[in-house]
Amino acid sequence: MRIELPIGAFIAAALVLVPLPWHWRARNVPTLSIIAWLFVSNVVYGINAIIWANNVNIVVPVWCDITTKLQIGATMALPACCLCLCIHLERISSVRQVNTSYKEKRRRMLFDCLMCWGIPIIYMALHYIVQGHRFEIIEDLGCRPAIYNSIQSILIVWVPPLVVVVATLIFAGLALYHFLQRRITFARHLQDSNSALTTSRYFRLMAMAIVQMVWGALLIGINMWFTCRNGLRPWISWEDVHFNFSRVGLFPEFLIPPFVLRITYFSWWTIPATSVLFFAFFAFGQDAVKEYKACFLWIQRVIFRRKATESKVASYATG
Repeated sequence: MRIELPIGAFIAAALVLVPLPWHWRARNVPTLSIIAWLFVSNVVYGINAIIWANNVNIVVPVWCDITTKLQIGATMALPACCLCLCIHLERISSVRQVNTSYKEKRRRMLFDCLMCWGIPIIYMALHYIVQGHRFEIIEDLGCRPAIYNSIQSILIVWVPPLVVVVATLIFAGLALYHFLQRRITFARHLQDSNSALTTSRYFRLMAMAIVQMVWGALLIGINMWFTCRNGLRPWISWEDVHFNFSRVGLFPEFLIPPFVLRITYFSWWTIPATSVLFFAFFAFGQDAVKEYKACFLWIQRVIFRRKATESKVASYATG
């Protein structure tokens, strides 16, 4: 058993939960959705690494049916969440959003939910078109989604996330342009827009989205190249592509060429790495430090029974 796999996945799952409290208070749907998708993805990876350690047995097929679709959904969900975030940042930095009413907040929340959850669900459903068989099991890594490599799979699986990445970078560029236009009065502009953002939070969110999208575009490109490296298969008919659909591809490690195995492990580690990258953008900011201090005082007061005034705890928690 490769013990580093479940340990790395579960640590990454825990790290993405660290920024959860202050994003929850801000009701920031895109970042909350990123946290949810990364947390679920890491937990799935960790459990898979435990179940299929040193084996490729088909033990929980329904689990694989569900989790392989979630893996497909995460491919689209992370770019969609960052696009949603950059659209919001661009609107705030422009003059189009001077104030935010309750009705507009509700409308924006519905739009965010559709982008962060509705689009990935549609993407998961479309994957069935190019799903040649039920799923695949790789020794030590567990369930992986099956893709029938063809022109159709490029258009359905690989192109849409790249389009969303490009759109995200465009909105991030527009947001930066608006900032440069009013950089002297930007802090006052954020305050007048009735936003919970400060200048530092604004740039942290935008920098996170840009870095995640550059990183994501690189990973999508590598995965697309790796999947299609041996050429594309002809699309003869729906029946041909989905023939013997219930088949499960089994890949013990000794049958996988060393180069393919290295790329496969690299692809697996990209989810924990993305989680650590997300954690790094929010773990050392002012909000995080206040949260750590409040947590430390709570431990002193509740666990070690040391007296600490409620006002002091509150001041740390609210800033």
